[in-house]
Amino acid sequence: MVFSSPVFLFIFLAAVCILYRLIPNTTAKNVLLLIFSLGFYTYGEPKAVVLMLISILMNYFFGLAMKPENKARKPILAVSVIVNLTMLGIFKYAAFGAEMLNKLPFVSVAVPKIALPIGISFYTFQAMSYVIDAYKDPKYIQPRIYKLALYVTFFPQLIAGPIVKYYDIAEQIDHRICTPEKTAKGFRRFVTGLSKKLLIANTMAVAADYVYGLDNSQLSLPLAWLGALSYLFQIYFDFSGYSDMAVGLGAVFGFDFKENFNYPYISQSMQEFWRRWHISVSTWFKEYLYIPLGGNRKGKTHTALNKLIVFFCTGLWHGASLNFIVWGLINGIFMLFESYKFINTEKFPKFFRHFYTMLVTVTAFVFFRADTLSDAVKFLGKMFIPSGSSQQTAMFMQQLTPMYIAMFVLAVIFSMPVIGTVKKKFSGEKSAAAIEFSGFAVSFILFLVCIITLSSASYNPFIYFRF
Repeated sequence: MVFSSPVFLFIFLAAVCILYRLIPNTTAKNVLLLIFSLGFYTYGEPKAVVLMLISILMNYFFGLAMKPENKARKPILAVSVIVNLTMLGIFKYAAFGAEMLNKLPFVSVAVPKIALPIGISFYTFQAMSYVIDAYKDPKYIQPRIYKLALYVTFFPQLIAGPIVKYYDIAEQIDHRICTPEKTAKGFRRFVTGLSKKLLIANTMAVAADYVYGLDNSQLSLPLAWLGALSYLFQIYFDFSGYSDMAVGLGAVFGFDFKENFNYPYISQSMQEFWRRWHISVSTWFKEYLYIPLGGNRKGKTHTALNKLIVFFCTGLWHGASLNFIVWGLINGIFMLFESYKFINTEKFPKFFRHFYTMLVTVTAFVFFRADTLSDAVKFLGKMFIPSGSSQQTAMFMQQLTPMYIAMFVLAVIFSMPVIGTVKKKFSGEKSAAAIEFSGFAVSFILFLVCIITLSSASYNPFIYFRF
């Protein structure tokens, strides 16, 4: 079940919202949300729900073992990390590992055919966060399994994040405020994300899929850049759209989730980009991998190695493919260049800092989108080597439909904090009220447009569903 589907919007969400308002106390509300969250996942992954329940059960017991009086708590923590990563490895990386082994001489192993459970990367990291947080501070040990299960399975962020760290939400499970104003703003945020996905991301996806689906001989420089830029905006508005919907739905039920994106495409360095892009996963790796490895406390060489390990793992976390690893390492290497002033962005003019950051980003995303390393390299060759024929020009122009051009312009505009700028400019009490009213009015219109779009659109799942 996806957020941008009639089944979710008009049946699932309507039912859970109505029942949630009818139930008076927090305990019953939590049980209701748990039941609906399990139903949400089971609807799309009826077999894989068993795996998720096993993960919850074993991490519940690992968490109970983190009590201070338990002298074996540290070894148990290590076991919990190994078990969680092993489970993730089997279902996500076993086939990839076998394929890599088969590239070695005289090695031939069977490649297992294991279906990837949706959202396993996200809920595994959240379960690990719980046990680690319980180890660091026993106050986070959760004695009631249904509360831990709600944390892991809560449907707004279950499938594609943002990754919610346990210590960020532990208090909210028992104590949260759900006001009409917060609910209204939550729905408005949800509609914003829905619009990003259905109107901008899906329009960009048509052009990106078309270009990346072409044979290398059919590509030209303009077509390659069209595909690369379309995917640049597709992945941002697709994923930030999902995050907006998750944050909005969380607010509807009284939860406050941290932001997952902060206008990354206005960044003026790769370091800034990663402070703004997929914030939940970058902070997870920082807190639970980079700092335990030693962070920046053991000299420049060790720090550089730690950063490369983090970005190698970040790439691998996104998918079992060399392409994702290369994507992660490209980001990590450029961050190291900036850290050690091989690339000193402070000396660049402001425009060039932004141009450099976006050039690295769009180039790296070619590896993220292409099917193989070879395809990515060939695609990049077409982007930077002039080529084209009249037929390829016609193919290029064919993609520039009025809808595409309009959505591309909106993608550029809304990649910048224009809404926040407008709110600051009209910060008076009367102006703020008018802007607030206008915001809800625009959201209502956008929702109607999204419904019309849904009635005629083909199925287009969120990009991060496969992670």
